[in-house]
Formats: sequence, C-alpha cells, structure tokens
Amino acid sequence: MPTHSLATLPIRRLNPRDLTACADLSEDRQWQREEHKWGLLLTAGQGYGIDDPEGGLVAACVVTEYGPEGHTDLGAVGMVLVAKRHARQGVGRRLLRHVVSVSGTTPLTLHATPMGRTLYEELGFKVVGHAEMLMGDFVPSGLPERTPTRAATAEDLPAILRLDAEVFGTDRTPLLARLPAFADQLRVAEEAGRITGYAAAWPNMDTHVVGPLIARDTETAKALVASLAARTERPLRTDIDMRHDELRAWFKERGLAPVAVNAVMTCGIANVPGDWTRRFAPLTVAAG
Repeated sequence: MPTHSLATLPIRRLNPRDLTACADLSEDRQWQREEHKWGLLLTAGQGYGIDDPEGGLVAACVVTEYGPEGHTDLGAVGMVLVAKRHARQGVGRRLLRHVVSVSGTTPLTLHATPMGRTLYEELGFKVVGHAEMLMGDFVPSGLPERTPTRAATAEDLPAILRLDAEVFGTDRTPLLARLPAFADQLRVAEEAGRITGYAAAWPNMDTHVVGPLIARDTETAKALVASLAARTERPLRTDIDMRHDELRAWFKERGLAPVAVNAVMTCGIANVPGDWTRRFAPLTVAAG
C-alpha cells in the first residue's frame, strides 16, 4: 500500500466481532494473540482501528473508561499496535491523536514500552512512575500465610467495588463486574467481616496473570498471591508498581524473574489518581 494512502483510511470504532483481527495484529507484531484479553477489552472498553483494504487491520488500540455512570473520570489507553508492514509511517501517531481528540478533557493514562514512550511524549504524555513485569513458576515458602484468604462470592462484589474505587481513585464497575467470569480465580482477604484486599488470576496463553492486586498492606498482598499460586500449575505473570520494593523482592525470592520495565504515563492529569500504597498490580497494563 502506498504510504500516502494510509492517511486517507478512516478510523472506526472496533467491537467484539473484531477480536480475531485484533489477535492477528498482535501476532503480526510478534506479541501473543491474547484473545481472552482482547475479548475483555473490546467489551469493557472502546476499541479504535484502521481497516486494511487488503484485509485485517492496519492499526488498533483500546481505551477503557472509568468513572461514575454518565461521567468519565479517566481513560486508560492500551494495546496500541500497528501492523509490521505499515510501521514507521505515522499510522500510530495518527490513531493516538484521534484518541486524544475524542477523549476531549478526559485525563488519560497508559503503560509505555521504551519503544513507544517517545511517541507518547510527543502527544503530551508525561512519565509519572514505572511498573516491573515479573514472570515465572511460583515457589511456595512452605510456611502458612499469616493473613487468611478465601474465594470470593457473588455477595462480595459490592464490597470489592467499593474498595477498588477507594484505592483506584474512580469507579471501575463496567470492567470489574466482568472479572468473576473473566478470571479463573478471584480471592479476598478479610478481617472482622471487612474485605481488606482482593486479587484475581486470569488465563493468558500459558500463564496466569495476577491482577488486579489491591491490598491494605504488603503482607496482605503476599497472602493473596500465595493463595492464587497454590491453586494453579501455570507460571505466574504480573506487573508490580516499582515503588513496592518489598513485594517485588518477595516475588523474585519466590521464583519470578524480571521481564521488562514499562513507564506509567498520564496526559491531562498530574498523576494517576487513588492510593498507590494499596494498589500493587493492575488487572492488565492495557487497562491501566
């Protein structure tokens, strides 16, 4: 396709019927297909894409919006991909300019790889933190966890949503209401009848991704992770806010190795809202 024609291709909204095309685009860029994750993002979030006249997608991304019903407080940008054959031709910049434009005054956040960071900075995003991706087979300590955990029930969902909104800084009900069906495990920590943390493990190719991971302190976070790990034979993968040094060191002691460090970036807001001291890992970096 001639370079000049890329600028004339329309940007459209994606929907769940585009899942295979999105997964194909991931594979084209040598990412995993991650169809399970794409399915969640295309239903809980809003996808944007450019169709290739020759078939498939030229580019795609997803914005997951958060906030009380009828009002968006924050948009999380993720899964920004351009087909290899159309790379370095300004397509990604055009798509992201569109996303920033349609978002209007809504603040945006994203996790940027070192490769994508320069483009995001050109569009007004600023680095406000970092997250470390860890992956590997979890080695249990052999000692009982001091903080008890249990499987979450349907009755726990309202309390989980309240805790999450308090910690995350805005309401994420449309995303988290899908979590019980999306995840293989959803567990809570509880004290005196009050939920003090929750965590999920969801399947992504050959791993279980740990996230979200919300807890009142590091010991509670460790207990939640250990309880998830005890119930799967898959390797674990997670993205931990780098300010949580103790938890990152604990993961490494338990057998997980560093894979990458991504920058947390925002546009239109000075920092990510909420209480980072209790926010350990996102559901997925693609959804903030």
